[in-house]
Amino acid sequence: MRIRDFHILIAPPLFWLLLFFAIPLGLILLYSTSPQDIHGGVLPGFTLEHYRRLLDPVYVAVYTKSCIYAVTTTAITLAIAYPMAYFMAFARNSVKMAVLAMVMLPFWTNFLVRTYSFVIILAQDGLINTVLLKTGIIEEPLNLLYNTFAVYIGFIYGNLPFMLLPLFAALDKLPQSHLEASMDLGAGPLRTFLRITLPASAPGVAAGLIFVFIPTFGNFVVPEILGGTENMIIGNIISRQFLESRNWPFGSAMSATLVMLMLVLISIYIRFFDPMNKKNLSAA
Repeated sequence: MRIRDFHILIAPPLFWLLLFFAIPLGLILLYSTSPQDIHGGVLPGFTLEHYRRLLDPVYVAVYTKSCIYAVTTTAITLAIAYPMAYFMAFARNSVKMAVLAMVMLPFWTNFLVRTYSFVIILAQDGLINTVLLKTGIIEEPLNLLYNTFAVYIGFIYGNLPFMLLPLFAALDKLPQSHLEASMDLGAGPLRTFLRITLPASAPGVAAGLIFVFIPTFGNFVVPEILGGTENMIIGNIISRQFLESRNWPFGSAMSATLVMLMLVLISIYIRFFDPMNKKNLSAA
């Protein structure tokens, strides 16, 4: 392929990458290092005061709380998604397609609508409490909404497909003959899983961890709707900096830290788990 033809091929994706990623990211970085106007705007100049402000114990606590939410959600989602993905990968094609369709079905509905649906399900006069009260299992409604429990329910429900699909894609490529050969050579189910299945699913696990951790860390919709005022995380603080406090430079500094975290995690994934990486291919 000639160099001119190569440039023609990469021009469209480079244009969209520049328009939707590089320019917005450049604006965020520019705003994050600019002084704040008294009316909430951005003044010309350079300062790192907004990044130094992130070291305030108040914001460190918010970042820590966000990290706890993200890590816990990711761990629970992985524990739920892995058995499901394993079942899907080795099930009959008809069962596999049926389960896959049910996993994809929620994507036909807006995420905001799906999150609001849990208000109806978890409220004191909602579906769960109504059923439990009418069956006599409980005498008073349970407090299931506007607390940490509700936030985790929303996070796990919303992120489960993003963990399940990469795991399924990785396990579906694993030939069943490898598992049978391992068993024939005397390895038990546990050793077969640790030596064959788990390494084969490692790229899917790594991708799922990134796809769940990053959106959870910066999410503001679920805590806003289901968590109440005591369950705000960094995404809610960023949203309020832009919409209520009108402190665009400080909100941009917070956003920039999340983008940097995302780039670090993606770089780790590409370096150690991406199957298209030449070093990973040679190691395999």
